[in-house]
Amino acid sequence: MSEATVTGRWMHSFEEDHDDVLVYRPPEHDFPRARGRDGIEFGPDGTFTEWAIGRGDAQEARPGRWRTADTGGAVEVSTERGGEQVLEILTATPDRLEVRRRAAP
Repeated sequence: MSEATVTGRWMHSFEEDHDDVLVYRPPEHDFPRARGRDGIEFGPDGTFTEWAIGRGDAQEARPGRWRTADTGGAVEVSTERGGEQVLEILTATPDRLEVRRRAAP
């Protein structure tokens, strides 16, 4: 996985989640209608934003930081409100990102 592969904004395609795997797609993906959709964003400078569903189904930014984890295929993220966690990157293509969330060591 290269950092360029995950960099950018990804919206949660919860309809495609399976087992404990979360599926994300680029914002321009043709998503089914949903009341609200959360997401994540990896900046090339190490900034991270968790886009939560807020009041009135509007997206609410939760800023943080990200970096490549010591173990291959994972990134460590931290947000001001959500603490630290590891996102194990299972699939990273231009149109699909699959991750498994786990607690930071």
